[in-house]
Amino acid sequence: MRERRPQTRHIDVFNGDADGLCALRQLRLAEPAESQLVTGVKRDIALLERVAAGAGDLVTVLDLSLERNRAALLDILARGARVRYFDHHYAGTVPSHAGLKAVIDTSGGTCTSLLVDRHLEGRFRVWAVVAAFGDNLAETARRLGDSLGFGPTQLEELRLLGERLNYNAYGENESDLLIAPAALYRLLAKYEDPFRFIAAEEVYAHLGAARRADLDAALAVAPKRLDGRAAAYVLPNAPSSRRAIGDFANRLSSLQPHRAHAVLAPRTRGGYVVSLRAPAGADAFCRQFPSGGGRQEAAGIDALPEERLGRFLERFAAAFS
Repeated sequence: MRERRPQTRHIDVFNGDADGLCALRQLRLAEPAESQLVTGVKRDIALLERVAAGAGDLVTVLDLSLERNRAALLDILARGARVRYFDHHYAGTVPSHAGLKAVIDTSGGTCTSLLVDRHLEGRFRVWAVVAAFGDNLAETARRLGDSLGFGPTQLEELRLLGERLNYNAYGENESDLLIAPAALYRLLAKYEDPFRFIAAEEVYAHLGAARRADLDAALAVAPKRLDGRAAAYVLPNAPSSRRAIGDFANRLSSLQPHRAHAVLAPRTRGGYVVSLRAPAGADAFCRQFPSGGGRQEAAGIDALPEERLGRFLERFAAAFS
């Protein structure tokens, strides 16, 4: 009698923003499986440190910087687990290991859900459209939506969904959020079609109302520093500011795409969290700071000390003006 092989344990590790949620939704529609979910707020990047995986396990990592997770990734591989890694952030040198399959593309104009869409040959592309809207890639999202035959009304619904999912991921910790990302994913996972989620789930309207209120409060704040090429804003110390920071930065970028925008919100533990948008070079600028990183057009700093604010504003203006 042949010995039964142990069943593979699936561990899904993903960013809690629209891109991470929609990337995982595509993969699990293509490959249904019960999995352990490891996620958190958008800036909770070093998630692989929480994963206890070994031989026989398959770890899927989505929308998390490989460079920020390098040590934990190598440890997981050394313990015999297999790892699939999809991401579009700065990665440094990708390790060469038989247990690692890495799909990394840091070029501008892409996101992790688009890499998954390419991997799946467009089988669940509607979720990639949602993610691209959420990741402030509106032109790409509309082009993908056109390929699916969506009209303006449908594209607008997908845009709002992507932006609301992305808005929900911003906060210092999960107590700042309207709903924990893992709980939000479990709601999304009930639906193959995002339009059905929009129609059926109350959380969609709840996120929309809270997002409008938070964004209106941010839009009332005057810039701390402003010139023709760079603008910096410091928001009040409130959970609404930490929720709105990314949405506000995306809105500013949409209104003035040729200008660099830095938005700062005070942290409860002191200092500031920073969201930065720029035509290019956002990631390189933010990596100059100990907790900074991101991608070419959108990056951030997790913890900027309060006493460094003035120096940060000077360096920001010099880099982008």
